[in-house]
Amino acid sequence: KITQENKVTKTAKDQDVKYKVKEAKELDKTAAELSTDRTGEQAELDAVLEYLARLQDECIAKAEPYAERQRRREAEIAGLKEALQTLESETALLQHRAVRRTLRGAARLHPAA
Repeated sequence: KITQENKVTKTAKDQDVKYKVKEAKELDKTAAELSTDRTGEQAELDAVLEYLARLQDECIAKAEPYAERQRRREAEIAGLKEALQTLESETALLQHRAVRRTLRGAARLHPAA
């Protein structure tokens, strides 16, 4: 009777080992597939994040530094002062009147054209 119980126990344990080995192989295979899937998904995520970073660089407005704004305004003011000076000198030339002497020595005023 003990021998019969030992045979049954041994057979049950052998079957347990067989199924556990089979399950371990399946789990290893699943783990390898999931690892490969994760690697692929990580590569895709990295590509998307890189693209997002490029879009943010292109699309998100950045505040202009104070020094840059100041430099641009000073250049604009200098250009406006130069234009004003040019206009004032041209106006002064246009307002000059030409004086011509006639034969009798009388001076006549002619507006400059």
